[in-house]
Amino acid sequence: MDRIQRFIFDQTNVRGELVNAPETLREVRSRHADYPEPVAHQLGEMLAAVALLTATVKLDGVLSLEVRGNGPVSLLMAESNPATAEQGQQLRAIARFNDVTAVSGDSAGLAELVGEGQIVMTLDPKEGQRYQGIVGLEADTLAGCLEAYFERSEQLPTRLWLAADAEGAAGLLLQQLPDDERNQDPDAWNRLAMLADTISQRELLDLAPLDTLNRLFHEDNPRLFDPAPVEFGCTCSRERFANGLHQLGAEELRSIVAEQGEIETHCHFCNTRYVFSAAAVESLIDSPDDSSPIVH
Repeated sequence: MDRIQRFIFDQTNVRGELVNAPETLREVRSRHADYPEPVAHQLGEMLAAVALLTATVKLDGVLSLEVRGNGPVSLLMAESNPATAEQGQQLRAIARFNDVTAVSGDSAGLAELVGEGQIVMTLDPKEGQRYQGIVGLEADTLAGCLEAYFERSEQLPTRLWLAADAEGAAGLLLQQLPDDERNQDPDAWNRLAMLADTISQRELLDLAPLDTLNRLFHEDNPRLFDPAPVEFGCTCSRERFANGLHQLGAEELRSIVAEQGEIETHCHFCNTRYVFSAAAVESLIDSPDDSSPIVH
């Protein structure tokens, strides 16, 4: 099972998160088999990043991370819902690209794929106001872009190490909290970040979380919290799509049915297909709470 592991270093102002999510990435790839390898690789890093960020900000709501650009890949997007008592933290991701041949090489990086653009982080809590932060794509890697985001938007020194391949996605985050009297080790941040810089992408992907922490920080004795599950999950439903169609209005809906005989739509994240018959459309014109069967 995929897991995210929180840890802190006592008597310092440094905390961290470590995630390993091979099953989640494999589920995303199985639902989007047409994604070229470099695109799938970047989505793996996006999944790891959004899992780490959701755990770090402790958001009770949806966190979305978007990379938008003018290159062959116009959009990379990952979303996360926090863990609940019934389920783990749920992740999902999609990509949009214009030219498959331009993104089909084995080693295209973020800058080559996306070109000039921006990274957008949106926090949408269940209660309270929606927040959105935007920063330019000023680094060659997703980790570098996110570090710049935290430096400018949050004023909290934050380092990320992200890795992905065909079989998995993983990430490590360290963050320096505001200093106070509890910090008895003023050199901890620099030392721990330097140690984390020695981790290779292969180690981040292949080592078990406890082995990774022991490999990096065995002399600093990180204090571990209970690991939390991470899994693929989508928030789509037939009811949500019915509500969306209802907003189009009767004239538009009947026009589509007259042309196509039914209305078919699908979720971009999980590729679940929803079909609304002519009778179902007439029903949801009056009420969006359509209860006819889901069609995959």
